[in-house]
Order: sequence, then structure tokens, then C-alpha cells
Amino acid sequence: MYTPAHLHRAVAQLRTVREEWGALLAAIETPPAAVWPPAQLSTHLAQQQAGDDDGGPLVVDRTPLVLRRHPAPLNLEALDAAVRVERLLFDTADTLAAAVQRPIARRLVNTPGRMPIWADDPVDAADPRRWRFPSPTDPGSRAYGVHWAAVWVEGRLLSEDTGPEHHGDRVLRPGLFGLLPDHLRHEAIRVAGQCAWLVLRALQLDARSTPAGRPCPWCGGDMVLHTADGQAPRVTCSTGPTCSAPVPLDDQQRRVWGVVDLGPLVAAFEKAGTADRAA
Repeated sequence: MYTPAHLHRAVAQLRTVREEWGALLAAIETPPAAVWPPAQLSTHLAQQQAGDDDGGPLVVDRTPLVLRRHPAPLNLEALDAAVRVERLLFDTADTLAAAVQRPIARRLVNTPGRMPIWADDPVDAADPRRWRFPSPTDPGSRAYGVHWAAVWVEGRLLSEDTGPEHHGDRVLRPGLFGLLPDHLRHEAIRVAGQCAWLVLRALQLDARSTPAGRPCPWCGGDMVLHTADGQAPRVTCSTGPTCSAPVPLDDQQRRVWGVVDLGPLVAAFEKAGTADRAA
């Protein structure tokens, strides 16, 4: 039996996939950094330079990876994670739709000079809420990518569109979807967690604290990169309040660079590195 907490966690994990998808696609085209900035920052910086923190420009007009060849990936780990996430979500949506999506309504069509025939209701068939299965000539709903698949699976976990559809007091048709049986709810929750883990691991955004390997450009103190699920990456300096860096202090009195400060921090590292090489 699944509690609301299980469902809310799965929904949050699906939203993590959507929110970080643009960064993962950027990572495919970003070679892993040998020194600085590491993958945790470089992909976020690429998103900022694209001018959209929601990942819009990075995913608009992108054919899903499982439907195209990627010409020259620079980060094979990111590409592998993205392909696996697409396949997991697409296959899960196929499974859920086969079990709980109402078949397309049919109606009698009168053709002059012929017997009436039964045909799919075009309005019901074109309902944008439907998950469409692939065929040898049509990718179906896969063409809309991971964002739509994650939203669609989330809707099934939240039991959306399961009630009868009305027009005034008249029932037009039963709900578009039935309730998920327990075994399919379990599968959707499992896949949501696995997909979020794959994305965060590929971006190195899972919970970890990693030495930056570079001294603070302002005071020479030890720099540490902190990441965690659901949080933007941040960098801290161990020196404390005496560090002159133009960023605030965290609750442990360390200078901390949040996501909006990462660009200037990377620029300061590059400037310091150039000075070191010149010396």
C-alpha cells in the first residue's frame, strides 16, 4: 500500500527529471572538465548562457534521443543516462496506457449509398491527453519527448482524469483513465526514482561535497563544491568571515557562492589561473 508520501516523492522525482533535462542535454555536448568548472557547474553555466533556466531553448525542437542518431557526443555518460531515461519513461507510459487508458470511442458513420459503419470518434481520438503508442511509421507520443512523458506518468500517479466526463448534467463518456492497480503504481514509482537518480548522477548533482582543487581567488582558502538532490550547486570557502569575496556567508559562517554567483566565480578562477601561468 502506498502512502501519499510515496506518491509525492515520485511526483517530485519526475519533476526533477523535467527541470534538469535541459542541463543533461547540454552535458551531452559539453566535454567533462579536467579541472574547473566540473560537470556539476559547467552544465548549469551552459543553461544560464542559453538564457533560460527552465531548459526551454535546450529542448525545443529536439527529437528524442531514442528516435535519432547523436552525431558526436562529447559526454558519453550523459548521453547514456539520457537515452536510458527516455526509454524508461516511454516504456512505462506505454505500459500504463495499455492498462488504464480508455479505448477510443466509436460511432456509426452514415455514408450515402452505403451501410453505416463503425469508426473511431475523431474528437475522442484527437484528445491531447491521450498517450499514443508507437508504430513502425509513427513514434506516437514519443515524438513529444521526455517532458510530456514525465507529465503524463505524473498524471496517472495522481489519478487525474479518472472521473466521468460531463456536459451539463449529462454524462458524455467515462473517465479517460482508470485508476492504477497497485503493481503498476509500484512500477511507476520505481521508474520515477530510477530516472531521477540517473539524471542527477550524470550531472553529479547527487548529494556530495567535493574539494574544488583550487584555492579561493580572494583569500587562498580551501574551496568545496556542495551538491544535493533538489538543490542548486553551491561553493564554499573554508576561511570564514575574513575572506573578502563579495558573496554572503552561510549558516556556518563560510563564504558561499550560489547559482547566480557561479559565473563570476569561474571567471575569477580563470583569471587566477592565467596569472599563475604568466608568473
